[in-house]
Amino acid sequence: MTDTVDAVKDVLIETLELRQTPAELTRDTPLFGALPELDSFGVVQLVVALEGRFDIVIDDEEFGADLFETVGSLTDFVDAKLAA
Repeated sequence: MTDTVDAVKDVLIETLELRQTPAELTRDTPLFGALPELDSFGVVQLVVALEGRFDIVIDDEEFGADLFETVGSLTDFVDAKLAA
């Protein structure tokens, strides 16, 4: 789990070109609606980056505001995909 959250933080920072460091992002850090970089185009970029990094497929019907609510919700989703 720690490895996944760290990797998700890295993907967020790299893909969205965030100024935050991994240490500044916690599981409770809000994402969609809180980060101007995470607009509709940013979501698509992030999904592609996550699929590539974790070798998972995120289906269109899995997209939703709850998925991108926090770093923790995104990490939990990735963990669930990896466990499937």
